Amino acid sequence: MTTREARGLATKENEEDAVAAYLQHNPDFFERHQAVLARLRVPHSRGGSTISLVERQIEVLRERHAALEGKLAELVSVARANDAIADKLHRFTRRLLRAGSRAEAVARVEASLREDFDAFHSVLVLIGQYPDLAPQRFVRVVARDDPGLKSFETLFASGKPRCGQVRDSQREFLFGQDANDIGSVALVPLVDSRAPSALNGPLGVLALGSTDRDRFHPGMSTEFLARMADLITDSVASGPGA
Repeated sequence: MTTREARGLATKENEEDAVAAYLQHNPDFFERHQAVLARLRVPHSRGGSTISLVERQIEVLRERHAALEGKLAELVSVARANDAIADKLHRFTRRLLRAGSRAEAVARVEASLREDFDAFHSVLVLIGQYPDLAPQRFVRVVARDDPGLKSFETLFASGKPRCGQVRDSQREFLFGQDANDIGSVALVPLVDSRAPSALNGPLGVLALGSTDRDRFHPGMSTEFLARMADLITDSVASGPGA
Protein backbone atom coordinates (compact mmCIF):
# COMPACT_ATOMS: atom_id res chain seq x y z
CA MET A 1 0.00 0.00 0.00
CA THR A 2 1.35 3.42 -0.94
CA THR A 3 1.57 6.35 1.45
CA ARG A 4 -1.20 8.13 -0.47
CA GLU A 5 -3.48 5.09 -0.22
CA ALA A 6 -2.77 4.78 3.51
CA ARG A 7 -3.63 8.44 4.04
CA GLY A 8 -6.80 8.04 2.04
CA LEU A 9 -7.83 5.00 4.12
CA ALA A 10 -7.15 6.86 7.37
CA THR A 11 -9.18 9.84 6.14
CA LYS A 12 -12.10 7.56 5.22
CA GLU A 13 -12.04 5.89 8.63
CA ASN A 14 -12.01 9.29 10.34
CA GLU A 15 -14.95 10.42 8.26
CA GLU A 16 -16.91 7.27 9.08
CA ASP A 17 -16.16 7.71 12.77
CA ALA A 18 -17.32 11.31 12.56
CA VAL A 19 -20.58 10.28 10.84
CA ALA A 20 -21.20 7.55 13.43
CA ALA A 21 -20.54 9.97 16.29
CA TYR A 22 -22.86 12.56 14.76
CA LEU A 23 -25.72 10.06 14.36
CA GLN A 24 -25.29 8.86 17.94
CA HIS A 25 -25.57 12.41 19.24
CA ASN A 26 -28.45 13.23 16.87
CA PRO A 27 -30.81 10.22 16.95
CA ASP A 28 -33.59 12.32 15.38
CA PHE A 29 -31.52 12.98 12.23
CA PHE A 30 -33.53 10.60 10.02
CA GLU A 31 -36.80 12.02 11.31
CA ARG A 32 -35.71 15.40 9.98
CA HIS A 33 -34.30 13.89 6.78
CA GLN A 34 -36.73 11.12 5.85
CA ALA A 35 -35.79 11.32 2.18
CA VAL A 36 -32.25 10.30 3.08
CA LEU A 37 -33.59 7.40 5.14
CA ALA A 38 -35.69 6.18 2.22
CA ARG A 39 -32.65 6.11 -0.08
CA LEU A 40 -30.40 4.17 2.30
CA ARG A 41 -29.83 0.53 1.37
CA VAL A 42 -28.06 -2.17 3.39
CA PRO A 43 -27.09 -5.77 2.53
CA HIS A 44 -29.67 -8.40 3.35
CA SER A 45 -28.57 -10.54 6.30
CA ARG A 46 -29.05 -13.67 4.20
CA GLY A 47 -26.99 -12.35 1.30
CA GLY A 48 -28.02 -11.42 -2.19
CA SER A 49 -30.14 -8.31 -2.63
CA THR A 50 -30.22 -5.15 -0.53
CA ILE A 51 -33.07 -3.86 1.60
CA SER A 52 -34.03 -0.53 3.08
CA LEU A 53 -32.75 0.52 6.47
CA VAL A 54 -36.26 0.33 7.90
CA GLU A 55 -36.64 -3.24 6.64
CA ARG A 56 -33.28 -4.09 8.14
CA GLN A 57 -34.35 -2.63 11.48
CA ILE A 58 -37.49 -4.75 11.43
CA GLU A 59 -35.40 -7.79 10.61
CA VAL A 60 -33.07 -7.05 13.53
CA LEU A 61 -36.05 -6.67 15.88
CA ARG A 62 -37.44 -10.00 14.70
CA GLU A 63 -34.09 -11.69 15.32
CA ARG A 64 -33.90 -10.18 18.80
CA HIS A 65 -37.47 -11.29 19.49
CA ALA A 66 -36.65 -14.83 18.41
CA ALA A 67 -33.53 -14.82 20.61
CA LEU A 68 -35.55 -13.59 23.60
CA GLU A 69 -38.18 -16.26 22.99
CA GLY A 70 -35.45 -18.89 22.93
CA LYS A 71 -33.96 -17.56 26.15
CA LEU A 72 -37.37 -17.50 27.82
CA ALA A 73 -38.06 -21.08 26.73
CA GLU A 74 -34.69 -22.10 28.18
CA LEU A 75 -35.45 -20.39 31.50
CA VAL A 76 -38.87 -22.03 31.67
CA SER A 77 -37.29 -25.42 30.98
CA VAL A 78 -34.73 -24.90 33.76
CA ALA A 79 -37.44 -23.75 36.17
CA ARG A 80 -39.55 -26.83 35.44
CA ALA A 81 -36.53 -29.09 35.93
CA ASN A 82 -35.75 -27.41 39.26
CA ASP A 83 -39.37 -27.79 40.35
CA ALA A 84 -39.22 -31.50 39.51
CA ILE A 85 -36.01 -31.96 41.51
CA ALA A 86 -37.44 -29.97 44.43
CA ASP A 87 -40.47 -32.26 44.45
CA LYS A 88 -38.23 -35.34 44.47
CA LEU A 89 -36.15 -33.89 47.30
CA HIS A 90 -39.36 -33.23 49.24
CA ARG A 91 -40.37 -36.88 48.89
CA PHE A 92 -36.83 -37.88 49.87
CA THR A 93 -37.12 -35.81 53.05
CA ARG A 94 -40.49 -37.29 53.97
CA ARG A 95 -39.13 -40.80 53.55
CA LEU A 96 -36.31 -40.09 56.00
CA LEU A 97 -38.65 -38.46 58.52
CA ARG A 98 -40.66 -41.68 58.68
CA ALA A 99 -37.58 -43.82 59.39
CA GLY A 100 -37.50 -45.31 62.90
CA SER A 101 -33.85 -46.33 62.92
CA ARG A 102 -30.57 -45.66 61.15
CA ALA A 103 -30.84 -48.93 59.24
CA GLU A 104 -34.31 -48.00 58.06
CA ALA A 105 -33.13 -44.51 57.08
CA VAL A 106 -30.32 -45.97 54.97
CA ALA A 107 -32.78 -48.33 53.30
CA ARG A 108 -35.08 -45.42 52.52
CA VAL A 109 -32.19 -43.43 51.04
CA GLU A 110 -31.37 -46.29 48.68
CA ALA A 111 -35.02 -46.73 47.67
CA SER A 112 -35.50 -43.02 46.97
CA LEU A 113 -32.30 -42.75 44.91
CA ARG A 114 -33.40 -45.72 42.83
CA GLU A 115 -37.11 -44.94 42.48
CA ASP A 116 -37.20 -41.13 42.45
CA PHE A 117 -33.82 -40.14 41.02
CA ASP A 118 -33.12 -43.12 38.71
CA ALA A 119 -29.74 -43.55 40.44
CA PHE A 120 -29.32 -47.27 39.89
CA HIS A 121 -25.54 -47.13 40.40
CA SER A 122 -25.23 -45.63 43.85
CA VAL A 123 -23.18 -46.47 46.92
CA LEU A 124 -22.99 -45.08 50.44
CA VAL A 125 -19.58 -45.44 52.06
CA LEU A 126 -19.66 -44.83 55.82
CA ILE A 127 -16.52 -44.32 57.85
CA GLY A 128 -16.20 -45.73 61.35
CA GLN A 129 -18.21 -48.37 63.18
CA TYR A 130 -21.87 -49.08 62.46
CA PRO A 131 -22.78 -52.44 64.03
CA ASP A 132 -26.48 -51.76 63.43
CA LEU A 133 -26.01 -51.76 59.64
CA ALA A 134 -25.90 -55.08 57.86
CA PRO A 135 -23.52 -55.29 54.87
CA GLN A 136 -25.28 -54.82 51.54
CA ARG A 137 -24.55 -53.66 48.01
CA PHE A 138 -25.62 -50.06 48.64
CA VAL A 139 -23.88 -49.56 51.98
CA ARG A 140 -20.25 -50.23 52.82
CA VAL A 141 -18.56 -49.45 56.13
CA VAL A 142 -14.81 -48.82 56.15
CA ALA A 143 -12.29 -47.97 58.85
CA ARG A 144 -10.89 -44.45 59.09
CA ASP A 145 -7.44 -45.70 58.14
CA ASP A 146 -8.68 -47.43 54.99
CA PRO A 147 -6.13 -46.54 52.26
CA GLY A 148 -8.93 -46.14 49.75
CA LEU A 149 -10.06 -42.96 51.50
CA LYS A 150 -6.78 -41.18 50.81
CA SER A 151 -7.88 -40.02 47.36
CA PHE A 152 -11.03 -38.39 48.79
CA GLU A 153 -9.22 -36.04 51.19
CA THR A 154 -9.66 -33.04 48.89
CA LEU A 155 -13.38 -33.78 48.56
CA PHE A 156 -13.82 -34.02 52.32
CA ALA A 157 -11.80 -30.84 52.86
CA SER A 158 -14.03 -28.87 50.48
CA GLY A 159 -17.22 -30.30 51.95
CA LYS A 160 -18.95 -29.74 48.61
CA PRO A 161 -20.33 -32.18 46.02
CA ARG A 162 -18.31 -32.69 42.84
CA CYS A 163 -19.51 -34.02 39.50
CA GLY A 164 -17.72 -35.35 36.43
CA GLN A 165 -14.96 -37.84 35.86
CA VAL A 166 -13.08 -39.51 38.72
CA ARG A 167 -9.84 -41.41 39.03
CA ASP A 168 -9.80 -45.10 38.18
CA SER A 169 -8.81 -45.91 41.76
CA GLN A 170 -11.77 -43.93 43.12
CA ARG A 171 -14.20 -45.56 40.71
CA GLU A 172 -12.94 -49.04 41.61
CA PHE A 173 -13.05 -48.27 45.34
CA LEU A 174 -16.65 -47.08 45.08
CA PHE A 175 -18.25 -49.35 42.50
CA GLY A 176 -16.11 -52.48 42.59
CA GLN A 177 -16.93 -54.89 39.79
CA ASP A 178 -19.26 -52.32 38.17
CA ALA A 179 -16.49 -49.71 37.89
CA ASN A 180 -15.91 -50.23 34.15
CA ASP A 181 -19.56 -49.46 33.42
CA ILE A 182 -19.49 -46.06 35.11
CA GLY A 183 -19.09 -43.09 32.75
CA SER A 184 -19.63 -40.17 35.13
CA VAL A 185 -19.98 -39.73 38.88
CA ALA A 186 -21.42 -37.35 41.46
CA LEU A 187 -19.45 -37.43 44.72
CA VAL A 188 -21.29 -36.11 47.77
CA PRO A 189 -19.22 -35.77 50.97
CA LEU A 190 -21.05 -36.38 54.24
CA VAL A 191 -19.61 -34.11 56.92
CA ASP A 192 -21.31 -33.48 60.26
CA SER A 193 -21.01 -29.70 60.66
CA ARG A 194 -22.26 -29.93 64.24
CA ALA A 195 -19.07 -31.66 65.41
CA PRO A 196 -15.42 -30.54 65.05
CA SER A 197 -14.13 -32.31 61.94
CA ALA A 198 -10.66 -32.57 63.50
CA LEU A 199 -12.09 -34.89 66.17
CA ASN A 200 -14.76 -36.80 64.28
CA GLY A 201 -13.76 -36.53 60.65
CA PRO A 202 -16.17 -37.07 57.75
CA LEU A 203 -19.03 -39.52 58.11
CA GLY A 204 -18.61 -40.86 54.61
CA VAL A 205 -19.38 -40.23 50.96
CA LEU A 206 -22.37 -40.85 48.73
CA ALA A 207 -21.47 -41.73 45.15
CA LEU A 208 -23.97 -41.62 42.28
CA GLY A 209 -22.75 -43.24 39.10
CA SER A 210 -24.09 -43.30 35.57
CA THR A 211 -23.16 -45.17 32.42
CA ASP A 212 -23.69 -41.87 30.56
CA ARG A 213 -20.48 -39.79 30.51
CA ASP A 214 -22.54 -36.58 30.35
CA ARG A 215 -25.08 -37.39 33.09
CA PHE A 216 -22.86 -35.80 35.77
CA HIS A 217 -20.59 -32.99 34.57
CA PRO A 218 -18.58 -30.21 36.28
CA GLY A 219 -20.92 -27.49 35.06
CA MET A 220 -24.08 -28.83 36.66
CA SER A 221 -25.60 -27.34 39.81
CA THR A 222 -24.88 -29.24 43.03
CA GLU A 223 -27.23 -27.33 45.32
CA PHE A 224 -29.73 -30.17 45.60
CA LEU A 225 -26.95 -32.69 46.18
CA ALA A 226 -25.67 -30.55 49.06
CA ARG A 227 -29.14 -30.50 50.62
CA MET A 228 -29.42 -34.24 50.20
CA ALA A 229 -26.04 -34.63 51.91
CA ASP A 230 -27.31 -32.69 54.94
CA LEU A 231 -30.39 -34.92 55.22
CA ILE A 232 -28.37 -38.15 54.96
CA THR A 233 -25.76 -36.89 57.40
CA ASP A 234 -28.38 -36.00 60.00
CA SER A 235 -30.05 -39.39 59.61
CA VAL A 236 -26.82 -41.34 59.94
CA ALA A 237 -25.31 -39.24 62.75
CA SER A 238 -28.47 -39.31 64.87
CA GLY A 239 -29.12 -43.02 64.56
CA PRO A 240 -28.51 -45.65 67.27
CA GLY A 241 -24.86 -45.87 68.30
CA ALA A 242 -24.02 -42.42 66.92
